[in-house]
Amino acid sequence: MSQVQRMSRLMVKTLRDDPADAETISHKLLVRAGYVRRNAAGVWTWLPLGKKVLDNVSAVVREEMDAIGAQEVLLPALLPREPYEASGRWEEYGELLFRLKDRKGADYLLGPTHEEIFTQTVKDQCVSYKDLPVMLYQIQTKYRDEARPRSGVLRGREFQMKDSYSFDITDEGLAESYALHRAAYQRIFTRLGLDHRIVSAVSGAMGGSASEEFLAPAAAGEDTFVDCPACGYAANTEAVTFPADRAEPADASSVGPMEELDTPDTPTIESLARQLDVPASATLKNLLVKVDGEIVAVGVPGDREVDLGKLGEHLAPAVVELVTAEDFAGRPDLVRGYVGPQGLAKVRYIADPRVAPGTAWVTGANKPDTHARDVVCGRDFEVDDYLDVVVVEEGDPCPSCGAGLRLGRAIEIGHIFQLGRKYADTFQLDVLGPQGKPVRVTMGSYGIGVSRAVAALAEQTADAKGLCWPAEVAPADVHVVAAGKAAQIELALDAAERLRAAGLRVLVDDRAGVSPGVKFTDAELIGVPRILIVGRRAAEGVVELKDRRSGESEELPLTDAVAKLTA
Repeated sequence: MSQVQRMSRLMVKTLRDDPADAETISHKLLVRAGYVRRNAAGVWTWLPLGKKVLDNVSAVVREEMDAIGAQEVLLPALLPREPYEASGRWEEYGELLFRLKDRKGADYLLGPTHEEIFTQTVKDQCVSYKDLPVMLYQIQTKYRDEARPRSGVLRGREFQMKDSYSFDITDEGLAESYALHRAAYQRIFTRLGLDHRIVSAVSGAMGGSASEEFLAPAAAGEDTFVDCPACGYAANTEAVTFPADRAEPADASSVGPMEELDTPDTPTIESLARQLDVPASATLKNLLVKVDGEIVAVGVPGDREVDLGKLGEHLAPAVVELVTAEDFAGRPDLVRGYVGPQGLAKVRYIADPRVAPGTAWVTGANKPDTHARDVVCGRDFEVDDYLDVVVVEEGDPCPSCGAGLRLGRAIEIGHIFQLGRKYADTFQLDVLGPQGKPVRVTMGSYGIGVSRAVAALAEQTADAKGLCWPAEVAPADVHVVAAGKAAQIELALDAAERLRAAGLRVLVDDRAGVSPGVKFTDAELIGVPRILIVGRRAAEGVVELKDRRSGESEELPLTDAVAKLTA
């Protein structure tokens, strides 16, 4: 049974002012309420109250993972280079990896994620189809050298994560394991009190096929997602893909011949549209990228932006990167700021479906200070490939039903993948099948950001007075406040002990010499869901019970308060 936590002995220092560098609600309040302390950029200490919340989130995750038959393990965070080199991620992760050498000069990394090591573990332990299916998970610290760690524990370089992996011998088995995890995640986030959305996502460096994200809508979120109010479609913006056959031809019979225009000092769409007095949507923007080192042009209407994430997904496994100034050297056909698709020599041209055959555009003329008007697709230039590569905007048609999409910001709290045989192929993960022949194993990968979930809850549930935790994750069930002198403190400690004996987790503010006003302010800042005030009527056996979220309170006998809190 848990002990009563006395604030007179608790290492907690609350602050009245926000940290100078804090921008998000969770960053401000977790620091002010004494839950976390910054050690370095993206590196945080979880103080006693914060550790309790973190552990409570982990406990919910463990219970639901155990309930689907997953087995907990703990793999090392310090990992050898070789497995990640074999999978290609030693290079693919680039500067995100924390790399180090041991005293003998061998290369190691701090684990950002553990597909390689889990695969090797199962290869070592499972030899027959009778050993499968198996689901393994761990809750462990991960390390990623973020270029701009910010928003407190939302985007750190060291963070707590639950990662689990399923191993099956058939695609049908993988689908079942994926469904089990998907349902478990829904239960986890519901129990935690997180408002969440399940959206289609891209697999990125993880690889694999089916991929879904669990997002917690919040203004501080770094992910942008869309949802359709008409049919319920939801997806990360990078995963919203419209079919390329939307390139519906237009009638260009009345469009005159292409005409070159003198347009000095118009290297941007905005400056061009202003000088020619045309809408940006009438111009054709041509972005130059390198695909595995080869220059490729990407055309989109001038009022839209190219989504490099989408482009990378379309062209994977090729590496896509922006061109640099050096790439223009020796290429007189490529004029920076004035590129047009007509006359590009030996350059692959990819276009958004809106650049349809017969559509006429104002675009670069491939000459300095010169643009061209009435440049018609299919007449003056050809498109090699149509790909949906624009950044999704509010009101774009839903790929499912055509209704206007809504945009929202959210925090990614979970991601599930059907990896398939990517890592099993890399490490030759085979087991002896039912027919006595080797069978290649297929895998799923499933992650939950445990520390991110804490921050997401703070973002979603806090109010103007402070944190406001759901009961499942709060550091205590009830916060007892002694609002008076020594007599009230003794009565508060007695009430706290009675609540503890009834099975509740209790935090009691027994600090001497601290005013009731400060104690009330701290109780609201710390955010325990129920506050029991032992004040002026305590000697009569009457206390005040307050709901932190609603602010509603009532005076009642202590016995009734205990009964109400334990009901």
